[in-house]
Amino acid sequence: MSLRAIELLSGAEVLLCEDTRITKKLIHILKERYQTQFIENQEFISLHSHNEDAFVAKLEASFFERNVVYVSDAGMPGISDPGQTLVRYCIDNQIKYDILPGANAVLTAFVASGFVQTKMLFLGFLDHKGDSRAAGLQEAMYNGYTTVLYESPHRLDKLLLEIDKVESTRRIFLAKELTKKYQRFLHGSAKEIFNALDGNYKGEWVVVIEAATAQNSSAVTQNDILELDLPKKVQAKLISKITGENTKACYNRLLNL
Repeated sequence: MSLRAIELLSGAEVLLCEDTRITKKLIHILKERYQTQFIENQEFISLHSHNEDAFVAKLEASFFERNVVYVSDAGMPGISDPGQTLVRYCIDNQIKYDILPGANAVLTAFVASGFVQTKMLFLGFLDHKGDSRAAGLQEAMYNGYTTVLYESPHRLDKLLLEIDKVESTRRIFLAKELTKKYQRFLHGSAKEIFNALDGNYKGEWVVVIEAATAQNSSAVTQNDILELDLPKKVQAKLISKITGENTKACYNRLLNL
């Protein structure tokens, strides 16, 4: 915790929390371990991914006449965590706000990977299954950037085997529980890391995929095809040829771009 973060938490009249239990536990630690003085009668309100839109829809600007702080469980709000809808509300209603940067898994993993590439693409979580997952993996592997993914412990083994099947020699980097007690780094091919983990997938994981080299990247990319003045159906057929994506699924995805 930075000194600035502790100062903001201690002076907050209202604490919007991804999980009120975790925020209260954090405040208890700050009080007991660091003798931090907090204002009395702080209000704790639950604000998470399942109620964020409904909560913000009912907000009135007067709510922010008090000192309000939003706290996520871990990581930085707004990065695969709630918070962006709240920021949008403040912008639309001319409410003064600030963002306090904290530990962020995307940037930390990108730097820790050691992949010498200034361009980075963050894709968050891939879809769980089906053609959309296959298309997402193709995008992650062949977009020309060092690519960062999040993956749950329940699907990490599946992702590693999928990467191995697509390109067994591609170097990847895995980071577990970044900045926390059980932090762990793993470098290598997908199969090497799969064997090293030996079924031990517990924790929060970030996967960094090194950018494809000129030798193993497609001569023609999806972006190359999208730049051509062609009907969407023709573009979808061409993209499916180079990625293996289902043509119909590709066409529907292009309609939403």
